[in-house]
Amino acid sequence: MHLLIYEDHEIYVEKEESEIPWLKIFTKEPYKELGDLPKALRLRLWEVYDIIEEEMKEYYKPTKINMASFANMLPRVHIHVMARFEEDSYFPNPMWGEKKRDGKFLLPDEKKFHKRIFEALQKV
Repeated sequence: MHLLIYEDHEIYVEKEESEIPWLKIFTKEPYKELGDLPKALRLRLWEVYDIIEEEMKEYYKPTKINMASFANMLPRVHIHVMARFEEDSYFPNPMWGEKKRDGKFLLPDEKKFHKRIFEALQKV
């Protein structure tokens, strides 16, 4: 089961279990493709993405932010947002790629980050 970080009537955000900060944004309605979303909801989805990306950059100071939306295994709209570090186990490969090393790095308190996300999303 994934930890729920935020939820409202249109969108929810979950934490993906990983060594890196990794959140997933879902629409409540299980649309199959991004283009199937009503325009207002599509804009809202990207607004939520922008907030999460900005908070990740500010809080974790990663080497790079990765964004993905495959939706092949789970055929519904959702966006992965990942803070990547040169020291993580897979960098520069995608998190679904070949492992390069055992990641060894310390991150700030995850609960504080989740609280920041929750508070920032409540404002929009």
